[in-house]
Order: sequence, then C-alpha cells, then structure tokens
Amino acid sequence: MMRAMRMAIVAVLFAIGCGGGGAGGGDDAPPMIDAPGSQPDAFVPPTGFTKLIGGTWSLGAGQLDTYRCVRLTVANDTYITNIVAQAPAQSHHTVLSISSSQTAGPDGEYACDVGELGMQMLYASGLGTSPLDFPTDVSVRIPAGTQIHLNLHLFNATDDPQTGESAIFIKSQPTPTPILAEMVFAGTFNLSIPSNNQPHNEVGGCTVAAPYTLFAVWPHMHQLATHQKVELIRGTQTTVLHNLDFHFEEQTYYPKTPTVQVQANDNIRVTCTYLNNSGGTVTFGDSSNQEMCFAGFYRYPAASSGLFQCTDVPGGIPGF
Repeated sequence: MMRAMRMAIVAVLFAIGCGGGGAGGGDDAPPMIDAPGSQPDAFVPPTGFTKLIGGTWSLGAGQLDTYRCVRLTVANDTYITNIVAQAPAQSHHTVLSISSSQTAGPDGEYACDVGELGMQMLYASGLGTSPLDFPTDVSVRIPAGTQIHLNLHLFNATDDPQTGESAIFIKSQPTPTPILAEMVFAGTFNLSIPSNNQPHNEVGGCTVAAPYTLFAVWPHMHQLATHQKVELIRGTQTTVLHNLDFHFEEQTYYPKTPTVQVQANDNIRVTCTYLNNSGGTVTFGDSSNQEMCFAGFYRYPAASSGLFQCTDVPGGIPGF
C-alpha cells in the first residue's frame, strides 16, 4: 500500500480533564516532578489512566529524525474515552493507528521509518499536546484481537545523550458507547515556503463527501509555522473553526463546544502561515527542519476513512 505519511503529526500527531465526557485540558493534566533518584521531569499519568502502549529509546547527542515503532495486540474490546500522551522533549510526534498490512508483524518494539503507519487513525500528539476527553457517549473502538501500532518520531537536538519512554495512556471501558469516533487530517502536502522572512500562506483541504460531527481540532505544523486558520465554507457562508497563532512546543487539541455539524458538499479550508529566514526554500517533510500543514479532526460517526482523506493526496504520498 501507499506508505502515506506521513504525518504527524501526526501526530500525528490531533490531540485533545478527565472523566468520561467533556473535552479539554483540566486539573488532571499530567504533573511533571523532580524526585531524588529519578530522571528529571518523570511522567506521572493522571488518576485513572492506564498505559495502552509505549516504547523506550536511547538517542545519541544531536541524533535527529529517529523512528521507533511498537506493535501490540489488544486482547479485549476497548472503547477509549480519554487519552493523554507521555511525550518527553525528544518526542517530536507520536502516531497511534490500527496496524495494516504494511505495519503488521510480531508484537514488540522495532526500528522503523516515517512511512510505517496504519491508515486508520486512533491518535496523534506532538510537543506539549494536551489531554483529550471525548464528549459524553463517544469513544474510539479497538476490537478484541486488533493489533495497534505506535510510530515514535524522535529528535534529540541537545549536546547530550538522552534516554526515555514515550507512551499513550487512556481511560476506557469494555462496553460500547452509543457513538464511535475517528480521527482524520485536513490540509496539504504541497508546500514551498520561500526564505524571504515574510509571512507565507499555504492552503489545503477538501470538499466533504458525507456529513459528520466535528468535536476537536488539532493543528500540526513545524518550527517555521506561526499561525493556522481552519474554515468551514457552505455556499456563501464561511464559519471559522480555528484561528490562532501556532507554537511548536504547545500543540494543543481544541475542543469544539458546541460540536460542529458538517454537511456533504461543505468545503474545509486549512490555511497555514510560515515565516522562513532559513536561507533556502522549505518543503513538506517529517523532519522538524521541514514543514507540514495539517489540522487533525476528531469526528463521528466513524466511517473507517483514510487518514489523509481531506488533503490534496487522499491516499498519502507513495513511498514517503
């Protein structure tokens, strides 16, 4: 299959305080502690969360763009209602997906590359991603016997070796919720950002094929990005879904309260703004030194949609 990126992201990765309803960060955001005999900034998950999947890693000084993947077969039906990522500073992004033919293999950790993603998305996070709580009666389902896949993009820009763990923690239930959700990306792969130290916009999106309810938006770009705007266009009416400055170290999920009802034939437009003074044109890529322009959408009902459905390359970029 097409080794669609891909992301990010995603996360990709997004995304997005605790209890089985109501989206948004809160008092249960994971604390960071310094304790004698422990690594600095040891991760302590919020109360009630359990680890779903995670991977350990070691990076040499200045070791950039390293990928580590983890496979895990989930024994029982799992309906996820809350998610938070354990993401040290070296976790550029994490992408959690349902394993596909290109990612399937023995459970466990292994070295991989950016293209090893399942195309049915579960979650994405980047630096500083906030916890995500789904609305009441909404969950993401992992059927019993399903293998899930975690892609870790690691990036050590320091002058010292680094070791750590990156993981996904969840709250879940074994019984179905009335509504099942999914995550997809809107945006563009077609980026060419000139080095002129002037604001530069890139635009992506799609025409919507089937109606859905949108309940969270996760902007994902890289270090040259300064702003993202997401719009819903219906005929002559434009509704702004997101319009905020972007900070690479604070990749937050933005709950939509009330939820947004998207109709067939609506248009989604994602405008990403960059400021490039690097000395060269910057194009699309997974590295922190390249760029992306995606908005992660959590929506329902789940339709087993392709991850990059709302982009200029719905199947992803072959071989990336």
